Amino acid sequence: MRCPYCKEDHDKVIDSRSSDAGRVIRRRRECLACQRRFTTYERIGESVKLSVIKKDGARVPYDRYKVIAGLQKACYKRPIAVEQIQDITDRIEEDIFRNFDKEVKAEYIGEQAMRHLRRIDKVAYIRFASVYRDFTDADALLDEVSQAFCESDTPDQPGLF
Repeated sequence: MRCPYCKEDHDKVIDSRSSDAGRVIRRRRECLACQRRFTTYERIGESVKLSVIKKDGARVPYDRYKVIAGLQKACYKRPIAVEQIQDITDRIEEDIFRNFDKEVKAEYIGEQAMRHLRRIDKVAYIRFASVYRDFTDADALLDEVSQAFCESDTPDQPGLF
């Protein structure tokens, strides 16, 4: 592994952790040349490819970067870090690979993305939902907006009201 700072390829692994689903390995490394630390992420390749079933019934290979691109569009000019988008994508992937073997509906992926976006940024959620749900009229969009901003996403906590 080449150091991103000095470009030497002599390093040691300090710490390794795998995700819940065991599909991603995070390694904390230290360069032996410049002593700076950096993190690498390794994705375990799939022996069986996952297909996504689109709304029209077409099947396409799962592509992580399509999920990221959709989230980035929804989060454009919002106070959401790139790391948060990566984290949402990781969580969606872990859920998909835990619950599906060969095929998953695009609808399921979209619903998971909206669920995570709703928790961190309501505006990004509405942007994503407006494209994903393909609202036919303004009333349907207004209903979604009012639900997003009026409903509580946190469980009732004793003593608040």
